[in-house]
Amino acid sequence: MTHESFQRVVPMLTYEHGAAAMDWLIQAFGFTEGTRLLGDAGRLLHGEVLAGGSRIMLADGPDGYQSPATLRERYGPAQQWLDVPWIVNGVLVYVPDLDGHARRAAQAGAVILSGIEEGPPGRRYRAADVEGQRWYFFEELPATS
Repeated sequence: MTHESFQRVVPMLTYEHGAAAMDWLIQAFGFTEGTRLLGDAGRLLHGEVLAGGSRIMLADGPDGYQSPATLRERYGPAQQWLDVPWIVNGVLVYVPDLDGHARRAAQAGAVILSGIEEGPPGRRYRAADVEGQRWYFFEELPATS
């Protein structure tokens, strides 16, 4: 990896069922599988998915870890996190076809937190994945010269 292509910031997400979440992210959000290192009983020790050219790391949490979805089910106040009009502790991803991406995500069972929104800073929508991690998808802007 050259200095110019080194990704300086890499999101890292923890899941209750990392391997299943990784499969879901690939299917629902169109990510590409990078690395998948499984341990005992199929636990995801280290996984990477690629969104565009950027890497997102995934892993199973330690024993007792509770995903955002589990926390919202068990603790009433956590449910209101879904009601805020912005992403709290999420990942922002630029995609070339926002409408198609939103359809694909919804068909795969993503919780769509907002329909496609227009206006500054661009076209976008919010979604939660299979374990409640929050994602913000923006339409890629055309290159300017």
